[in-house]
Amino acid sequence: MFMAHDEIYMREALKEAHAALDAGEIPIGAVVVCRDRIIGRGHNLTETLHDVTAHAEMQAITAASESLGGKYLQDCTLYVTLEPCVMCAGALGWSQCSRVVYGAPEPRRGYQLYAPKALHPKTQVQSGVLEAECLSLLQEFFKSKR
Repeated sequence: MFMAHDEIYMREALKEAHAALDAGEIPIGAVVVCRDRIIGRGHNLTETLHDVTAHAEMQAITAASESLGGKYLQDCTLYVTLEPCVMCAGALGWSQCSRVVYGAPEPRRGYQLYAPKALHPKTQVQSGVLEAECLSLLQEFFKSKR
């Protein structure tokens, strides 16, 4: 069940996804929220940085850790427009992020397919928040590339 503010913060993640799109990146965006405050933002920068690890989640985790002055994201929620990959799920697990909320599922490379236990055991997961909007943005991007 969605929490009342999940759509609000997913819209912020969608803003990040649009920033990625504007930069010619795959449009995936993420924000980290702690105590009803955004403490980290990120969007895909893999092309810009020539770095396969520069996913939206990794950028948001790094920004949030810097904001908190520590590596653990306990009491934080990461909102991301697409289900995290195994790499990002592993980073979220190590960060001990309390909650992960994502929009669209990633049936080919999502963590749930390959590493469903990658997140911290206490992490709560919510999927499908603004799924149609998140999916539509990705589909339009890839359609324009074909």
